[in-house]
Amino acid sequence: MSPSTTGNCSKIRRIVRVRQMLLRWRRKARLATSDVPAGHVAVCVGPSRRRFIVRATYLNHPIFKMLLAKAEEEYGFCNHGPLALPCDESLFEELLRVVDRPVPGLYTLEDLRRRCHVDVSSGNSESWPLLRDELIC
Repeated sequence: MSPSTTGNCSKIRRIVRVRQMLLRWRRKARLATSDVPAGHVAVCVGPSRRRFIVRATYLNHPIFKMLLAKAEEEYGFCNHGPLALPCDESLFEELLRVVDRPVPGLYTLEDLRRRCHVDVSSGNSESWPLLRDELIC
């Protein structure tokens, strides 16, 4: 075999390997499912940006609506990825309990705050959106 023939064979082998890798990656990408189940939303909360998976129907609750409005004021409307909510983790956990099992008299963030003795963060130092350093809009 001549040197040019050997070089062509190795190039063909490399091309075949690259193509096989591409096919494997495509197959894995098709099989990979989102870690957020259908009907749920990923939410990041608190200064540590702890991630919660919540039912999408919870977003209709009056307290959630107020929290979403507060997030819009603080972070703006355009945000890709999980929702970033300006709220303490313990307050958010209590909010999930309240939404799951409604408690009479809890209709606002203030009601919830009084019940938990935890304040909803109002400063950027307390919480921030997941992609805070990137221009999204």
